[in-house]
Amino acid sequence: MFMPVFSGLIVSVDSFFIGLSLGLQKGCKFIYLVIMNALLFMLCMLGFLAAEQLYGLIILDTDLIVGFAFIALGLWYLSHYFVSKHIKHRHASTGKGNTSLKAIALVGLVMSIEAMLITMGITLVFFPHSTFVIPITVALAHFGYSSLSFCIARARHAKRIPAGFSPIISGVALITYGLMAIFVEFAFF
Repeated sequence: MFMPVFSGLIVSVDSFFIGLSLGLQKGCKFIYLVIMNALLFMLCMLGFLAAEQLYGLIILDTDLIVGFAFIALGLWYLSHYFVSKHIKHRHASTGKGNTSLKAIALVGLVMSIEAMLITMGITLVFFPHSTFVIPITVALAHFGYSSLSFCIARARHAKRIPAGFSPIISGVALITYGLMAIFVEFAFF
């Protein structure tokens, strides 16, 4: 039971940086974060239930499918960051503006869908031992991490955190979970 909870905590680390970026936006209120995480919780439950139904239909080893999917996603995060950093370096930056409510809603939707896929992945890897603790852990970890970082940003402590930290930590967390999923049979927990 320790490994599914640990997996949920590891792959939810990226929500820390989502909360941080939202906290730095003047137009974003904490209630928006609460609403996002309520949607995220519902999608985590949906992902958990869907994964239970899909498990019997998957022919290949689910550990390998989930592991390589999360490694690919983590590598995509990292490569996307370095490519976009290179492009921004080549072109002059236009400056920061206020984020619209549509952009905040889009971030919430993407974060919720990602959390649903994370829940499905963890459920598929630990299927015989999966319980409702998995979606609850993922949802609470997302809410806890994003709330903490939102408050840190509002307290103006976030200016010391380098901008490149977010995608690098998110990518490494996803790759770590992917490796854990592949080697879950070798875990001694």
